[in-house]
Amino acid sequence: MTRFTIAAAQYPIDLIESWSAYEAKLSRWVETAAADGASLAVFPEYGAMELAALDPATAGDLQGCLGSVAGLLPDVDALHMRLAERFGLHILAGSIPAAIPGGFVNRARLFAPSGKVGVQDKLVMTRFEREEWHISASGPLRLFETSLGKIGINICYDSEFPLLARAQIEAGMELLLVPSCTDSEHGYWRVRHGAQARALEGQCYSVQSPTVGTAEWNPAVDMNRGAAGLFGPPDRGMPTDGVLALGEMDAAQWVFGEVDLAKVAELRADGGVLNARHWTEQPGAAALPAVEVVDLR
Repeated sequence: MTRFTIAAAQYPIDLIESWSAYEAKLSRWVETAAADGASLAVFPEYGAMELAALDPATAGDLQGCLGSVAGLLPDVDALHMRLAERFGLHILAGSIPAAIPGGFVNRARLFAPSGKVGVQDKLVMTRFEREEWHISASGPLRLFETSLGKIGINICYDSEFPLLARAQIEAGMELLLVPSCTDSEHGYWRVRHGAQARALEGQCYSVQSPTVGTAEWNPAVDMNRGAAGLFGPPDRGMPTDGVLALGEMDAAQWVFGEVDLAKVAELRADGGVLNARHWTEQPGAAALPAVEVVDLR
């Protein structure tokens, strides 16, 4: 499959009252994406943090909520796996704090309808994650072979560092997923510019999915600004500005767009420019991180 529809969530952080309420909410969102023809549903960075509301004793505690949400990871993943299999689509789950010895990492998971799951941890931490939340960077950087195509993940701030996506491009990436969580328009635009720049440099598609709305009960995700978008390189067969789909700022909604991964190979071979091929002509271009390829087919 080279041509398919992507649903990118502008996902609201809600005050969830029970696990069953969360299960019902997530199921509605996935069902809607599937009903509108999506083969891939993308949720944002820290989308799972709304689950902190299930433990009122720690929900307002910046550090305490990490443990309560991380403890739900097996149940959250089992729910996503059931939904991916039930609706026959790939799902990038909202990233979640995952416990490691001595702390936590920020973990995204890509679920395939085949029953397989791929994990990508955030590699470069923001100041908030380092200085206030004390979440650790982790890895390795991965590329996922799926029945849709070759998919990479750069979690929010990671998209602002071009060597990460470039290494994935060298491994064959055709589609980059950028789940994000930003509390200001400045932050939103930094990640959006990063996502669009990576699509330009790699002559590929990129997708941004943000959290939206306010959650004053949780200091970690109290303010959420952004709009979901689907981007490509501004070249032949693409919009002149590279924007294939864009949501309404800060609204809770799905944003749908169609991609044709055959265009990635076409533009890399004979585009108006050849950014992907000419990357190596830059001084220092050979210094790239290793990429682990994971088969989710």
